[in-house]
Amino acid sequence: MGRESNIIWEKIDKEELGLIENFSQGYVDFLNKAKTERETVDFIVAEAKRAGFEDLTSSEGIKPGQRFYWTEKNKVAALLVIGEKPLVEGINIVVSHIDAPRIDLKPRPLYEEDNMALFKTHYYGGIKKYQWLSIPLALHGVVVKKDGRVIKINIGEGEDDPVFTISDLLPHLAKEQMEKKMAEAVKGEDLNVLIGSRPLIGEEKDKIKRHIMEILQARYDIEEDDFTSAELQLVPAFKAREVGLDRSMIGGYGQDDRVSAYTSLQAVLEVERPKRTALCLFVDKEEIGSTGNTGLQSLIIENLITLLLYKTGKDSYYAVRQTLANSYAISADVNAAIDPNYPEVFEKMNCSFLAGGVVLTKYTGSRGKAESNDANPEFLGKIRKLFDEHKVLWQVGELGKVDIGGGGTVAQYVAYYGMEVVDCGVAVLSMHSPFEIVSKADLYMAYKGYKAFMQAFV
Repeated sequence: MGRESNIIWEKIDKEELGLIENFSQGYVDFLNKAKTERETVDFIVAEAKRAGFEDLTSSEGIKPGQRFYWTEKNKVAALLVIGEKPLVEGINIVVSHIDAPRIDLKPRPLYEEDNMALFKTHYYGGIKKYQWLSIPLALHGVVVKKDGRVIKINIGEGEDDPVFTISDLLPHLAKEQMEKKMAEAVKGEDLNVLIGSRPLIGEEKDKIKRHIMEILQARYDIEEDDFTSAELQLVPAFKAREVGLDRSMIGGYGQDDRVSAYTSLQAVLEVERPKRTALCLFVDKEEIGSTGNTGLQSLIIENLITLLLYKTGKDSYYAVRQTLANSYAISADVNAAIDPNYPEVFEKMNCSFLAGGVVLTKYTGSRGKAESNDANPEFLGKIRKLFDEHKVLWQVGELGKVDIGGGGTVAQYVAYYGMEVVDCGVAVLSMHSPFEIVSKADLYMAYKGYKAFMQAFV
């Protein structure tokens, strides 16, 4: 059911249409609740507990049919359903990333200038900077006090909350700006966020800044030095919404790659007694190269498999490597849907279409497939067969024309262990913008595909 299944809406019956609509409503709710990595992990763990998953670290041992969750540093999560076969024969892994492009606060962000108080920022991930000007922004994150207390921040999402914004230059004075290249028109150091303009009466210096600090102190017990140990992110304040008169699409922030996180989460929650252990892994830092101790270039997956094997009485490093090498994985990440406004960057025979099905991406990378996993055809043949047997509508796709650009996923970092890996995810319009768009039909097919892979793939 590959390229010939061009439009999903023509291939489904009334019953499945109803399932797609119900599934989409839950997804919209998720997008509005989970705008950061920490919020996403909180959502995942709450859903896992509700479905009867237990904390892996607290378990005495493991046996087939058991369901566990595991977290690391509040930014990584894993859900597992233990299979009938020994772990060393391999497991089925679906891995997605839960970070998204955004605007971070600097460690010393607050300053006053020209009768305004502002935050200095450092953008995260690949963004078009101009897209973040003159839109309402919400502040999410945590502030950690010296005594270890964690203060959660979420300002801008409530109906009565204030919001923040990055101002833009009026067109009357923007002649020079508009003559620049788009990449140069807005500098990273100019993404300063407006947060206040009212002075603290009685002060003579930094009156507006001091007023902001007084508010932060009174409402959140935050002092200026506390920004040093804070993780605060500015994200779009608007809600995810249905798009189109036919309500066939969903628009919202962070769908790269939380669309994969949600669909794989819902899939693993329904997996029961698989032959091979099913692992749904949610990781951080993909948008900046999978670095740090929460990205997949770290030992996260080895540490998890080591813990899992330890619970079965096996503690050899050989068993860890054997388990990983014998595993199969889906790198659950999005692809670029063909945009009729920009046809010049796509090669239509090999790119993905909105509502064309979940996208199998054999390789990513740029130019000559640099920094890519290139899936083996034997593995792709098995995936095709699996999807067709479970009526998962799919298509193939590349990320635009050769030499136009490119991008990577986490696939190369799990392939490092010798396991078979392929990229598989939803086609997205306006990727990395504050308002990305996906098809409800593709969303549901991703869920079906991930569930079939974790439940039935051997």
